[in-house]
Amino acid sequence: MRMYDIIAKKKHGCVLSDEEIKFFIDGYTSGSIPDYQASALCMAICFKGMTDEEAAQLTFHMMHSGDTVDLSALPNTADKHSTGGVGDKTSLIIAPTAAVLGLSVAKMSGRGLGHTGGTIDKLESIPGFRTTLTSEEFMSQVKNIGVAIIAQSGNLAPADKKLYSLRDVTATVDSLPLIASSIMSKKLASGAETIVLDVKYGSGAFMKTPEDATHLAEVMVNIGKANGRKMCALITDMDKPLGKNIGNSLEIIEAVEVLRGESKGELYDVCVALISNMLSISTGISYAEAEEKTKDAIDSGRSYKKFLEWISAQGGDVSYITENKLPVGKFNDVVAADCSGYIAHLDAECIGSAACALGAGRVTKDDSPDLSAGIIIEKNVGDYVQKGETLATLYTSDSTKLESAKKAILSCIKYSDKQPESNPIIYKTVY
Repeated sequence: MRMYDIIAKKKHGCVLSDEEIKFFIDGYTSGSIPDYQASALCMAICFKGMTDEEAAQLTFHMMHSGDTVDLSALPNTADKHSTGGVGDKTSLIIAPTAAVLGLSVAKMSGRGLGHTGGTIDKLESIPGFRTTLTSEEFMSQVKNIGVAIIAQSGNLAPADKKLYSLRDVTATVDSLPLIASSIMSKKLASGAETIVLDVKYGSGAFMKTPEDATHLAEVMVNIGKANGRKMCALITDMDKPLGKNIGNSLEIIEAVEVLRGESKGELYDVCVALISNMLSISTGISYAEAEEKTKDAIDSGRSYKKFLEWISAQGGDVSYITENKLPVGKFNDVVAADCSGYIAHLDAECIGSAACALGAGRVTKDDSPDLSAGIIIEKNVGDYVQKGETLATLYTSDSTKLESAKKAILSCIKYSDKQPESNPIIYKTVY
């Protein structure tokens, strides 16, 4: 078998066999297939696409290019993955709630890059919280309390890591089968039986339209099912930030408000829908029953109690949560409306970039974010504001970053004389 022939076959739009895909992944991971041939195949896939079966086979071999996590000793294992966004702190609410409902959440999460925040950065804003556990500690904690979230580690899907770096510099990132196999290879290697996806669309997401997000979701759901997992995906709006707080400790604060029953809105609604689907497809109960159980877990305070138990189990000082003393930036300022009118658009990517400029994110993977920096959105799409009224409050540890961030946020906002129609936060669900 020759890599040349595999490239030529895909160039002509033919379907690759499982053996050919395995040959490519094994050879590229080991180094016997050079970058120039791998990039040629990726470009051919960009132009000619892949069938669902090819995408599932590609994902399977990427998943098995390194270590896989065996969660078979745990009951009803479930995981959730978001395609990224601004203010997306759903994992902080979903994980403890799913554990309350009898699911096992043994989750590996990533760090943020650019305008997209990472769950691990948020958790590290809680003093003492350990994002690294041994395999034994990880499994023991999930067995005992139902939930653990740690930083991605080990040798999970090394083919994906190598391929993504290549795609990033060869203009081959925007291919649905390559995007889907990249995401799903890591999720499948993490071992959960049930996987619920939150596929974002809009200005703050990789997929800009609900139709494109739906297509990606369908490919990923089919990949998961072909590899024996219980799957569903929600298509959700990321044209504006999710919730009101953007930034690491600020997002912990908002998640806690939801868990305490102090805040309801779109963040609560998305979390309820994701958890309800997770519970329904994992256990076989109806969605209506799962939704009732989910709302009761949050509204009764049981999810908040489990959250504190989880944070404490991983070394976090829960007094920072119970006594409301999580760090916020020592320097703050407000962004005032420069005209009156209804807020017609609040560009999520632009807001996320402004938070990053305040120090809340990282431009390169080696940057250290300011965990206390961020933005609280005081007015959102559909709200009427008077000129001079506060739109947002900014926090940072570096006062020199405030003025440019204020200008950036003002450029994110569009006004209208008429109240705009709002998009539903959940566009559709893909099973």
